[in-house]
Amino acid sequence: MKISLLLTCTADLLYPASARASVEVLEKLGVEVKFPRLQTCCGQPWLNTGNLEGARRLALHTLEVFEDAQTVVAISSSCADTVRNHYAELFPDSPALRDRFEALGQRTYEFCQFLHLVVGIKKMPRHPDPARTTYHSSCRTLRGIGLRGVAEEYLAQMFVEDFVPLPEQETCCGFGGSFSVKLPEVSGRLLADKLKNITTTGATRVASLDLSCLTHLSTGARRLGLAGIRFLHLAELMAGALK
Repeated sequence: MKISLLLTCTADLLYPASARASVEVLEKLGVEVKFPRLQTCCGQPWLNTGNLEGARRLALHTLEVFEDAQTVVAISSSCADTVRNHYAELFPDSPALRDRFEALGQRTYEFCQFLHLVVGIKKMPRHPDPARTTYHSSCRTLRGIGLRGVAEEYLAQMFVEDFVPLPEQETCCGFGGSFSVKLPEVSGRLLADKLKNITTTGATRVASLDLSCLTHLSTGARRLGLAGIRFLHLAELMAGALK
C-alpha cells in the first residue's frame, strides 16, 4: 500500500515529532510513505477568513501536487476536512474542476481514519510507558470528517485503566482558526473550560488528531502553569506502543 503524506504547516513548523511518528507508524504497518516536496499549505486559513481567491490558488496547487497520488493521508483533521469537503465548493462554475477535487477528496484521509478504514487496524498493543491519558476530539475530527470513538478505542487499548475519557469531549476547545482572533473572549472561556475538564481527569498526557487544537491547548496550559501536562498527536503514542 502506498500513500502520499500531506504534512500540514503546523506539523512542519511546530510539531516535527508528530510528523516523524506518523511516518514511523505507517511504515511499521507496512505502508509505503511518499512525501511530495512541492506541497504547501492546504489553504484552510484563507478559507476561514473569506479570502476565496487565495484559497482557490492553494487548492489548485494542492491538486497539482497530489492528483496522481493513490491515497493521501493528512496528519491533522483540519487539513483532511479542507481537502475532502471544501475544495470542490470553491469552484461552483467549473464542473470539471469540481469533479477532480471531489475525486481527490475521496482518496484523502486523516491519519487515524486511514488506519481504521483502509489499513484495518483493530487493536493496538499496550504502551510500554503507561501514564494517565485523555483525548481531545476536535470539531473538524467530529463534524468535519465524522470520526468518532476510533482514537479513543486505540488509546483505551494502549493504556487500559490509565485512559480517562474527557468530560464534555464534543465541546470546542475555542481555537476554531480565525474564531479565536475574532472572538478572543469567547475563545478564552471555551479554552478555560476545556483545560478545567482536562485537569479533572488527572491526565498527564492529552492526545488529539488536530495540531491546531494542540497548539491552543498547550499555550493555554503554559499560561495557567500546568507544566505537568504534555499535549501529543495520537501518532506519537502509537509509535511508542508499536516499538
